[in-house]
Amino acid sequence: MEGKRQPIGVELVKRGIVNEGDIEQALNYQREHPDKKIGDIIYELDLCDPYRLITAIGEILGRKGILLRQNMIKINISQYLSFDIAKKNKAIPFEILNGKIKVCFANIVNNKDIEVVRLLLLNKGLIMDPYITFEKDIQTILESLEGSVSNNLEATEQHSTTTSLVDSIIKTGIEKRASDIHIEPMANFVRVRYRIDGELVTVARIEKDKQQHLIGRLKAISNMHQEKQESQDGRILLYEDYNIRVSSQPNVYGEKFVLRLLKKNSNIRNIFELGFPEDEEFLKRTINNRNSISIVAAPTGEGKTTTLYSIMDYLNKPEINITTIEDPVEIRIDGLNQIEIGGKSTYASSIRTVLRQDPDIILVGEIRDKETAEIAIQAGQTGHYVLSTIHTIDAIEIITRLRKLGISDYDIASTLSTSISQRLVRRLCSKCKVQRPLTENEKNLIQLKNEKYNLNYSLDTMIYEAVGCEHCNKTGYYDRIGIFEILNITDEIKELIMNGKSSIEIRRQALLQGYKPLEVDGLRKVFQGETTLEELNKKISIY
Repeated sequence: MEGKRQPIGVELVKRGIVNEGDIEQALNYQREHPDKKIGDIIYELDLCDPYRLITAIGEILGRKGILLRQNMIKINISQYLSFDIAKKNKAIPFEILNGKIKVCFANIVNNKDIEVVRLLLLNKGLIMDPYITFEKDIQTILESLEGSVSNNLEATEQHSTTTSLVDSIIKTGIEKRASDIHIEPMANFVRVRYRIDGELVTVARIEKDKQQHLIGRLKAISNMHQEKQESQDGRILLYEDYNIRVSSQPNVYGEKFVLRLLKKNSNIRNIFELGFPEDEEFLKRTINNRNSISIVAAPTGEGKTTTLYSIMDYLNKPEINITTIEDPVEIRIDGLNQIEIGGKSTYASSIRTVLRQDPDIILVGEIRDKETAEIAIQAGQTGHYVLSTIHTIDAIEIITRLRKLGISDYDIASTLSTSISQRLVRRLCSKCKVQRPLTENEKNLIQLKNEKYNLNYSLDTMIYEAVGCEHCNKTGYYDRIGIFEILNITDEIKELIMNGKSSIEIRRQALLQGYKPLEVDGLRKVFQGETTLEELNKKISIY
């Protein structure tokens, strides 16, 4: 990175990016490292703001300067440049837009290198849009993407074994439909577990002497600091269809890693495929009421976000302006304006901004605090339809939770239109499930539920049980289905809320008006052959 007319250091001083003392320090460093350029040295010595530095260097050299980070890479590099060519020319293609491919270089003034890459990409039908960044960042990203764990790994054979092992763990997890992969150091081995359909399953025990190599590889491909023995967050972008979020946490035997496997551009499941009850007319009455807010409640990992996405997909029309505010955006949906909060932005501040964007429907990922609750309620009171989630046990306790956050009874009663609660239960495998009659204990249970909720299930009805086959990995279950309860806030319930009545009194009134708790929808799915009483009991304790 050298200037064309004057030394780049002089140009940076003239622009006020660094002072003469900084340049002197950088030149002293360069005498010991003559292969390094002044711009890279200033960056590595942290002598000024890196964003201002790379922007200024780009302007001086007549190129666009950016701080390239691994999460900015939106494509599979190896499809466009081999790693050998990328390393030789210090180039990283990172995004394609309208037939142009953005490529970041470290040595931008070497026109021969630029021309080699430009022609290679032109042969693939792409016009190159060149950028400039720091050489250190180019090297770090290429090493992590190629799989260089660290310089301390002893032998190439060991390196290859570790690389293959980690790759196998992740690819097998994807094949087995795992939502999470847990890699956990134990006293004498490293345990690998997959969460499949909500259940953690141990799939491997790895020798203890491979632990450090395993950790090094995971940190390298997650863009984490190798040296830090503390909690870190990273991301793996090596698998084309997946965005893998990584979390590390030290424990007494080493560092545990949890990999969350998020499929890019997943197909949104139809709301009824998820197990949402009733019919389309009921759904229309339940959602999309202007001047109101609908809230979905469930513990972590029970499918709240999936339900919201399905509702958004159902409501999505060209004539409606829908904006989502999420942390993070997990699935991208065409036609929606999706905002990812981060840094200094919060749900509350983002809602305020979105309200100036003329939205019809606003999705707020989660109501976490009073400020978010208040601004979401206000949005619902000013002509918008707001959808959000909250952590509580059932649909009626949403009212109690909002009260505890400091929302007035008047605001709750006037704005809350629908509260929904859900759980996910494992769905019986369609290939191997078998019918059986109810046991005596089960008959007694069903009789009690019939009387309590005015149901009419026959005690002679057959239900299904799990067996296990190759299709479901011998578990008897494949995929999950939601069980739901829906409370539509009627005038009678609004009055109870306004008068400060307890959740017990609200529940009593709701039951009179046809409200069905989670266990009622759960029993319906048991008798439909979708799940089992055992699964239902694990989630909501029906016995």
